Amino acid sequence: MRANFRIVAVAILLVASAVGAAAQTQDQTPTDPTDTRIPRNSKVYIVPADGFEQYLAAALRKKSVPLLIVTDRDAADFEIRTTHDRQDASWARIYVWGLLHGSAQASIQVVNLKTKVVVFADSSTRLVALRGERSTAQKLAKYLKRRMEKDKKKWRKVNSAKAVSPTQR
Repeated sequence: MRANFRIVAVAILLVASAVGAAAQTQDQTPTDPTDTRIPRNSKVYIVPADGFEQYLAAALRKKSVPLLIVTDRDAADFEIRTTHDRQDASWARIYVWGLLHGSAQASIQVVNLKTKVVVFADSSTRLVALRGERSTAQKLAKYLKRRMEKDKKKWRKVNSAKAVSPTQR
C-alpha cells in the first residue's frame, strides 16, 4: 500500500514538472526571427512620444493587455514605438458639418529586442475623436490584445499537433 502511494506521488511530481516546463517555454521571449508571437507577461518598454506613451500605457492597463510595462529598455523583451497626430476641428468642419470634435491618428510598432523583428504593427484613425489620443490608444491596445489572444490559440494548436505522435494519427 505504501509502495503504491510512493509511485502515485512520483507520477504526480513528474506530471507537475512537465506542465511547469511547458508553461515556462510558452512564456519565453521568442529568439527565432520567424516567430512573431508576443507571449503573455512579456516585458515591454514604451518609447517616449510627446506624451502619447502615457495614453498608451493607460490603455494597455484598461484593456487588460497581459504585458508588463517597464521603464528600463535594457530590462524589456519588446519595445513599443508609437506616432500620433491630433487635429482640432476647423471652422469649416464646425459650421458646414456641425462637428465640434477634431480627428486623431496613431500608429504602433512592437519590436522584439532580441531578434530586431517587427512582430506587430497597426494604426488607428478616428475622424471624429471625442477624446483624441485616449481613444486611439485604447483602439490600438484592443488590437494588440486581440493579436496576442490569436497567437496564443494558434501556438496551442501547433503544439497540440506536435504532441500527437505519427503512430497515433
